[in-house]
Amino acid sequence: MGRLGEVDLSLDISKKKALNQLAGEQARLTELRLTLGGQLGDGSLGPPVLILFEGWDASGKGGAIKRLVFPLDPRHVRVSQFAAPTEDEKRHHFLNRFQSSLPGWGGMAILDRSWYGRVLVERVEGFTPEPVWRRSYGEIRNFEEGLAAEGMVIVKFWMQISKDEQLKRFEARAKNPIKQWKLTEEDWRNRERWHEYEQAVEEMIEETDREFAPWVVVPAESKRYARIAVVEEVNARIEAGMKRWGVPVPPG
Repeated sequence: MGRLGEVDLSLDISKKKALNQLAGEQARLTELRLTLGGQLGDGSLGPPVLILFEGWDASGKGGAIKRLVFPLDPRHVRVSQFAAPTEDEKRHHFLNRFQSSLPGWGGMAILDRSWYGRVLVERVEGFTPEPVWRRSYGEIRNFEEGLAAEGMVIVKFWMQISKDEQLKRFEARAKNPIKQWKLTEEDWRNRERWHEYEQAVEEMIEETDREFAPWVVVPAESKRYARIAVVEEVNARIEAGMKRWGVPVPPG
């Protein structure tokens, strides 16, 4: 059984408890974010925070990002979404197109998809030769280790759902006029290669789960549970990063 198979997808939380807990975590995130940005405390800047999301189609990445961004001033967080690289981007090293989205000290950025597309979509769909995407594991590890050494707090989420749950969400989107745009032919095609993607995810985690940038596999069958788990983990990681760099953590 791989890492994904060990995830307890039955984890859930009641609506009332979820609302209260989420509100508390969001309030804490706001306080931490303002402290990192020098708006609270002694005015010094805290370590940069990078949060990246990967996961199955319809696994709730967008909803989790929305709950992270909701309590924050739009000036204090940047959200970047990445799809397939353009023809011009393909002329450069695959990590190059992500550089401008990285936060500096006092900053916070969220990536919806990331450089891990190199060892997921590009691998499974055959867009990149095997020797190249295999080499990318080392390049990614070195890249993230360098960022962490410079102070960056890196939080990497994989949103995990079952194949059956994904189908339910696909069908619900197909029936909802204002959500149909989220469902594409590519989504259905990717479902047919579920096992191949699952193998790629397991290897990705094995190769790039390191102390300086660990993976957090989020049980996302329950959207309420997943959203709270994400904000809670971000808060914990920010606090740990602040302590590491000697930045006073506001009392919880």
